[in-house]
Amino acid sequence: MDHYSKGKNVEEPLEKNRIPIPNLPSEFVWMQVRGGSKMKDLLTYAFKEFEAANFVVWTGFGPSVGKAVSCAEIMKREYNGELYQITKICYRLVQEFWDPKIPELEQIVVERKLPMIHILLSKEPLNTTELGYQGPGVKINMEDVDEIAEKRKFIQHSRTPTKEFAALGVGSKKRPKKWNKSNKKFDKGQTSSSSKTE
Repeated sequence: MDHYSKGKNVEEPLEKNRIPIPNLPSEFVWMQVRGGSKMKDLLTYAFKEFEAANFVVWTGFGPSVGKAVSCAEIMKREYNGELYQITKICYRLVQEFWDPKIPELEQIVVERKLPMIHILLSKEPLNTTELGYQGPGVKINMEDVDEIAEKRKFIQHSRTPTKEFAALGVGSKKRPKKWNKSNKKFDKGQTSSSSKTE
C-alpha cells in the first residue's frame, strides 16, 4: 500500500425507515451515537426530549456500539428499570477509497461491514414475542453468573490425564526425532554415530 494514499470514506446513509425494528412509531427520539459524541451531551438531550415522547432509539455503529449501549442502560436506570426494550443488531456498509500515487495504478475501493446496534426504549408496552425484547425490571441473576464463571474456571484449569489421551489414541509414547548437528542426521534420542567405540 506504499503507492496509495487514504481517500474519502462513504458510509451507508442512516435512515429512519431502515431501522430493523418492526412497528416503530412515526414519532420517536433518534439518538445517533458517534465515536466523538460526549455521553453527557447525548443523555442531557435524550432525557429532555424523552419527557414529551414515549419512545427513544439509540443507534451506534463500529466503535460507538459500546457507548450507545451504555447510554441506553443509564437511561433505563434513571427510569428505575420501568422501560420496555427491543434490541436489534445489524451491519452498516462503509466504503474506503484508496487513491493511487502513480498514474498507472487504479483506485482501490475497500468495502467493510461495521456492526451496528439499535436499542428501542419505550414507556409503553412493546411486542413481547419480538426477538430482542426485554421487559421492565429484568435483572441478571448473579447466582447464575457465578455458577457459569465457576464452570469456565474449572474447564480452563483442568487437564486431560495422559492415560485418557492414550485411550483416545491421541498421545504417543515414541519420542520425536531430533536433529543431530554433529552428523547432520535425524536421531531418535541416541548418541551421535561419531562417538568412539572400543
